[in-house]
Amino acid sequence: MKNEAKPRVYDILAKAFAQEDVRTCFALLGDANMNWAARLSEQGCRMVYVRHEHCALAAAMAYARKNWDVGVATVTCGPGVTQLITALPAAVRARLPLVVFAGEAPLKSGWYNQEIDQAPLITATGAAYHGLHMPERMPVAVRDAFLQARRERRPVVIGIPFDLQARPWDGPTDLPRPSHELLPRPSPIPPHPDDVASAAQLVAGAERIVVLAGLGAVEARAGAACRALAARTGGLLSTTLPARGLFHDDPFCVGISGSYTPEAGLEYLAQADLVIAVGCSLAYHAGGGGQLWPKAKMLQIDIDPVAVSQGQEVARHHLRADARLGVEALTAALPARGGGKSGSWRTDAMAARIRDSKPDSHVFEIEPGLLDPRHVVEALEKTLPHDWEMVNSGGHCSWFFAQMPSRPQEKFLTIREFGAIGNGISFAMGVAAARPDRTVVLFDGDGSLMMHVQELETIKRHRLNILIVVINDGAYGSELHKLRSEGMPEDGSVFGYCDFAGIARGFGLQGMTFKNLDDLPKRVAEFAASGGAAVWDFHVSAKVVSPTIRRAHPQPAREKSAER
Repeated sequence: MKNEAKPRVYDILAKAFAQEDVRTCFALLGDANMNWAARLSEQGCRMVYVRHEHCALAAAMAYARKNWDVGVATVTCGPGVTQLITALPAAVRARLPLVVFAGEAPLKSGWYNQEIDQAPLITATGAAYHGLHMPERMPVAVRDAFLQARRERRPVVIGIPFDLQARPWDGPTDLPRPSHELLPRPSPIPPHPDDVASAAQLVAGAERIVVLAGLGAVEARAGAACRALAARTGGLLSTTLPARGLFHDDPFCVGISGSYTPEAGLEYLAQADLVIAVGCSLAYHAGGGGQLWPKAKMLQIDIDPVAVSQGQEVARHHLRADARLGVEALTAALPARGGGKSGSWRTDAMAARIRDSKPDSHVFEIEPGLLDPRHVVEALEKTLPHDWEMVNSGGHCSWFFAQMPSRPQEKFLTIREFGAIGNGISFAMGVAAARPDRTVVLFDGDGSLMMHVQELETIKRHRLNILIVVINDGAYGSELHKLRSEGMPEDGSVFGYCDFAGIARGFGLQGMTFKNLDDLPKRVAEFAASGGAAVWDFHVSAKVVSPTIRRAHPQPAREKSAER
């Protein structure tokens, strides 16, 4: 560290971040943030230096979700900031608290080649932007950025001209109190007795009830309460995709509700006459518009219940309350012997069907030398240790990876709110940084991984313990199957089977190609013993179409297959 008689502004800014208990920062350096980042590192913050700015922010997103706290990233001004624009909307829609330290062009320059008006770009994504141009107020503004990120649960980007950062510090040496000491600690909101009574009457009139839990239920620790409500009413359990695994060991959980619902779940959801949505946003892809339960009424239990979500009417009945307190109050208000008119919907045969049926039984002809992605996931489900952290990326392959019902929610992460692929490797790095004592398994597609394959070098350099499982169909699967369904040329969606194992070895990682599953248990055991990082490339058939695509885009007659 260079000895100076007086600290610089970036010294004080680094201390302001350190005081916010920032222990990990995902960074890509440039002129407008490198001095600050160097000082933050000297404050004891772990710096994860990535190869692309998008990956810095996406990794911070996963870190924030995993720790239920603020994630921090830093990029330089201009092109560093523009690279954030895909990740920011996803973070906004996922309600993830983030603070991004971004530089700004120097104020003293009449012209600067990386200058751009950053604020409109950031605010267009739904994130907040604050340009800090008064050095004496910057420590308070940093504290306020953390307060805003925590209170509003969205990203806050602060831009500071790097010539101001380099000035000698002339302000007070005492820093303001950190945000975590000022943020209100609101108690859980209990339900109103009249609302409980109304909800209990609705439940008592239903015969086939599904209790659907989302991330709000996870955050409120309402899992046990939801199980008790389903048991009291003789009903079933389900979750949204982000809450997948909350009821992983319950025999009456039908799995994910929405685009990734397994076959048995689709059957039972269609029979429901009441869905009790607990801590759910009721998004379209979670069945919020009633696509999956056309005969059911909807009761939403949430601190901010809604009638319309994403352009659809989703719930006419509401119980405003903390997820756990609301469910517990409703359960206590129900008759002791069960809430349904004719008793329990549950049967032993139903539990057996949920347990034994395959998520998708459609038959496809698999070419020699290629694998069925459903078989790959089934084999991984049986062999991967249950204490490993699972990260699911986006794209066509994500339907298959979602079908791992034995995995608990706390070991699973996905962020899908903006529908972009290419995030998986960044999410895995964020989880690895949040859980450094765990093995992380990333499930990704070939197209998604290729978008940011350079981060394999980051994984190697930072010694992150990540196993990357690639479902490689040699194409952008979603686009391929949609083009096929419309009889359109598919050239722009097909790229061939690249050698991911060779690419991994080129970055200094382990790499392996799988064209059969015979030695998978042995390979898992070897990796568990050795640790480190690896890419496992599973070559799968592009003829296998996920149920989500099949429902929305029926395949032409030549692709149809018999049912098992």
